Amino acid sequence: MIRIYQAADLPQAHLVAGLLRHAGIASRVLKENAQGGLGDIPFGEAYPEVWIEHPADFERANAIIDEFERPMVDSGNMACPACGEENPGNFELCWKCGMRIYS
Repeated sequence: MIRIYQAADLPQAHLVAGLLRHAGIASRVLKENAQGGLGDIPFGEAYPEVWIEHPADFERANAIIDEFERPMVDSGNMACPACGEENPGNFELCWKCGMRIYS
């Protein structure tokens, strides 16, 4: 087994492990209960970790994690074609009139 990721918290660790499993990469979350020891153990030892079972999956797992950590790009605002109201770029429907917004 190889450690592939050290998460900030347990939900993040399980999210990454789930993404890897969804891609067919066998993974496990270790140190699930270590955060309760923060202050008593070194902080670097208290964070949950995601480990993969097969070293051959390392590159693919890293690519999945890189995609997970990549910040979402702000696509800017779009005007609704029906009412002209400004909507955030990630909206599919106008917040004001409910019309579908095409990007």
